[in-house]
Amino acid sequence: MNRTPSSATPLRKQTDAVQGAGQDGGPALSNGLKQRHLSMIALGGVIGAGLFVGSREGIAAAGPSIVLAYAVSGALVMLIMRMLGEMAAANPSSGSFSVHAERSIGPWAGFTAGWMFTALLCVAVAAEALGAAGIMTQWFPSTEPWMWVLLFMVIFTATNLAAVSNFGEFEFWFAALKVAAIALFLVLGVLAIFGVLPGADAPGTAHLTGDGGFLPHGANGLMVGLLASVFAYGGLETVTIAAAESKDPVRGVASAVRTAMWRIALFYVGSMAIIVTVIPWSAPSIAKSGPYVAVLDYLKIPAAGQIMNVVILVALLSAVNANLYGSSRMAYSLISRGQGPAFLGKVSGGVPRRAVLMCAAFGFLAVLFSFLWPDTLFKWLLNMVGAAVLVVWAFIAVAQLRMRRKLEREAPEKLVVKMWAFPFLTVVALVGIVGVLLLMLRDENQRIQLLFTGGFGVVLAVIGLVRQRSVAKSAE
Repeated sequence: MNRTPSSATPLRKQTDAVQGAGQDGGPALSNGLKQRHLSMIALGGVIGAGLFVGSREGIAAAGPSIVLAYAVSGALVMLIMRMLGEMAAANPSSGSFSVHAERSIGPWAGFTAGWMFTALLCVAVAAEALGAAGIMTQWFPSTEPWMWVLLFMVIFTATNLAAVSNFGEFEFWFAALKVAAIALFLVLGVLAIFGVLPGADAPGTAHLTGDGGFLPHGANGLMVGLLASVFAYGGLETVTIAAAESKDPVRGVASAVRTAMWRIALFYVGSMAIIVTVIPWSAPSIAKSGPYVAVLDYLKIPAAGQIMNVVILVALLSAVNANLYGSSRMAYSLISRGQGPAFLGKVSGGVPRRAVLMCAAFGFLAVLFSFLWPDTLFKWLLNMVGAAVLVVWAFIAVAQLRMRRKLEREAPEKLVVKMWAFPFLTVVALVGIVGVLLLMLRDENQRIQLLFTGGFGVVLAVIGLVRQRSVAKSAE
């Protein structure tokens, strides 16, 4: 089993070692993902269940200022993606930020970031499958949630066990449906704002400035909305993992990252602006049916609720598929670098099937916990990974700070994608992450998540440091 060299190894030598036997030092994965797959994964990756479902809490807390909250958090995510894009384009790897953290900070950092992200995605697989099952039981009341969870998990486990192109095709069509739905919503919303739709008067700024004003709950409401919006952006990292299995990973990553700005602005900030402009932010229908259904009902779109349920179901199934893929590839990368059980690192047909089965089994286990111990074990799992994305983002920022200097010194030609205004904006992003963590301490529920995640991170870091020292001693 090859081990990724430590951060002291020159960057060019690291790259040569990795590329020799597959990008993570293990058996080579396939390159079955096409550019259209990557483009649509990147495009659809920003349209998740967090946007369709989770935004109602943000609107309730922030009112019209939810637009500002999504803009600020979107700017932070854009910086994170730019940093990740710079490193991924320079050194494509299915381990993505875990590999970059290992090379730039140390093996313990790659271990911590990688396994935390793997756990996050595995728990998310369970949560998204349960959400999808909830929609299906609404349509088929005589069925049980576990039946649908089992069906979805079997389907997407089988999809991920097959060639990676199957995953790409599923995500391509899932993303296409999500993009079409949100695009139609945006068009209808703009028409309604200008009073073009029949029966819809132009609202002007009445809903933005009325009902308590732009900041109805003051700065505290804006802060709560900011926290809600930050976690809605999770999952964008998957495209840099998927790019490693494409024929032209550098071009794929560069293209995805360069379009991140308008995608975030259009889908998230744009849709929030339409919602709070078309209808009052305090409308009971938002809390009852969700903001998108509330707008469509107001515009008298037939069967709006069922249409959005279909879209949300697609978003949830897409998340199950993508999270199972991302977790298995991250786990494979860690294992291939000697940071996990070696027997799970076998690749057959260009797919790390044992890693897929491991992640699917963890997802199944989390689902069982949700049925058997929903208020204890499953809740603990959710809390353990509640702030994991912020930990990952912090590792990305620190790794980029360190790797950029090495790239400029040893391989400047690899800087195909460059972080803007380096190092100033990288530091700004780090400060932003710290700021979000401090905001979490102010809220009791968020504080519990932060403490659980912090404890989980410390345990992983200690294990990583012990392993790092053990490997160093054995090499002496």
